Amino acid sequence: MTTKRLGIIMHGVTGRMGTNQHLVRSVLAIMQDGGIVLKDGTRVMPDPILVGRNGKKIEELAKKHGVKRWTTDLTKALANKDDAIFFDSGTTQMRPDLLTKAIKAGKHIYCEKPIATDLKAAMKVCALAKKAGLKNGVVQDKLFLPGLLKLKELREQGFFGRMLNVQGDFGYWVFAGDDPSQPPQRPSWNYRDEDGGGIILDMVCHWRYVLDSLFGEVKSVSCIGATQLPARVDEAGKTYKATADDAAYATFELAGGVLAHINMSWTTRVYRDDLVTFQVNGTEGSAVAGLTECVKQSRKETPRPVWNPDQKQTIDFRGGWQKVPDKNYDNGFKVQWEMFIRHVMENAPYKYDLVEGAKGVQLVEAALKSWKQRRTIDVPKLKMPAGGAKKAAPKKSKSKPKSKAKKGGRR
Repeated sequence: MTTKRLGIIMHGVTGRMGTNQHLVRSVLAIMQDGGIVLKDGTRVMPDPILVGRNGKKIEELAKKHGVKRWTTDLTKALANKDDAIFFDSGTTQMRPDLLTKAIKAGKHIYCEKPIATDLKAAMKVCALAKKAGLKNGVVQDKLFLPGLLKLKELREQGFFGRMLNVQGDFGYWVFAGDDPSQPPQRPSWNYRDEDGGGIILDMVCHWRYVLDSLFGEVKSVSCIGATQLPARVDEAGKTYKATADDAAYATFELAGGVLAHINMSWTTRVYRDDLVTFQVNGTEGSAVAGLTECVKQSRKETPRPVWNPDQKQTIDFRGGWQKVPDKNYDNGFKVQWEMFIRHVMENAPYKYDLVEGAKGVQLVEAALKSWKQRRTIDVPKLKMPAGGAKKAAPKKSKSKPKSKAKKGGRR
């Protein structure tokens, strides 16, 4: 069996997500499994090089996990023709410039989301990658969570009947750092708008691909955000002003008339089965999924409660739900890494490209606009970046032009 080396430049993996999910549980796990066997029998073995600005952190991370290559010189790393893929898990503000440099260096692109802080920058990167003819992909990890995979299976089985609505609840209490015994669980830049922080930018890009893929294409959004803790303490113990939103509440209109509402907050205490839950209601049944578990209730199993405030509730509502069986689910990040590597090495299908990432940024912009203007914002189909030869301009019609529809959202 022939073995092919695949050099992967991994930038920005010193953070919690980059280290745990992308490096340890994905790339290194693939290596420990003996690589990936392609359809023709060729074995692909990843060979990562870790790149970051803090040499001490990068060196320590590399030594801890047995990674032989690391550097603080991104330019030099990109110049190495033996490394084919550039992966970025750094800050959102830096991402468009980093991806641009990598594309110009001829690297295939795989990155975290959001792919940019604004749609214009996101589409510019998409167009550049398309023009260069490079493979590109964006992480859409929530689709590979066991709980959401179970929801997908129920939908494909027709369990819900006609889908009616989706209720999402995400978040937990992120400590402000004012009590030394309760340090913050998230980095301080998450709460500074000027540094690319904010829960709307961070999470609405996730909701875009979850909603589009599982429940229906997003058609409009109505959103309100808030900065509920105005001051927090940073990593150096210094109090700073929180300028980014730490809570938001959004309602989405989906294709097929499905309505979805998602609460997202870093200022809430958890009283649910998981850090995120989705309840899907349809004419024939409902289901509730978290990160790993999923329960369902069919129409026949649905109780028939009667409102009576003068009597203690006698129905055990949770008791009427059935657990959806587990399957042998692998780590979602690893699954997607394997898919992207196959896409690069044998041109296997891969639909989660940078344009899909740009759709998330589009919805973020619409949600922020909705909050600012206090109205519902329509979400039009995203125009794909032009590529290849230009098409001839259509001939002008002699008939009078039709009146243009008004743009913008519905009040």
